[in-house]
Amino acid sequence: MTIKTFRGQLADNSNLRIRLSTNTGEIGYIVKKFQVVHEVESDDLSATVSLFSQKPDTNSASINFDNPLLLGVNYSRDGTTTERVVSQVVIFDHVKVNQDMYITHVEASGSESVNFYIELEQFKLSLDEATVATLKDMRGNYTNQDP
Repeated sequence: MTIKTFRGQLADNSNLRIRLSTNTGEIGYIVKKFQVVHEVESDDLSATVSLFSQKPDTNSASINFDNPLLLGVNYSRDGTTTERVVSQVVIFDHVKVNQDMYITHVEASGSESVNFYIELEQFKLSLDEATVATLKDMRGNYTNQDP
């Protein structure tokens, strides 16, 4: 098992392409870890950071698990209450991708940047698996995917 990591910083209302695709598509990835930390401590921050298999039309703080392009989401809040830092992470780890991913960031309040860290498990796909994964990436259809 090979682990590939990505880290960086995203400004509010921005997105970033994570380059994964190869010429043959025979390298697959599954998201294993997805962490987000605000750039600065503040009294009222609320960030929605999402991973997609295709570039979304718009950046949005809205979270919709019915979206077949959604690979994972990290919602984090930093406030002045006793719940100083709240973070919820959901990763759809059964989804195999072999094309580029996109990460988006939207602040519900404030306009601070966030730092992100992503771990992907890398593995070799058979020719059949590569074809199926590429077609699913192109169509945006991940329902009923085998683990």
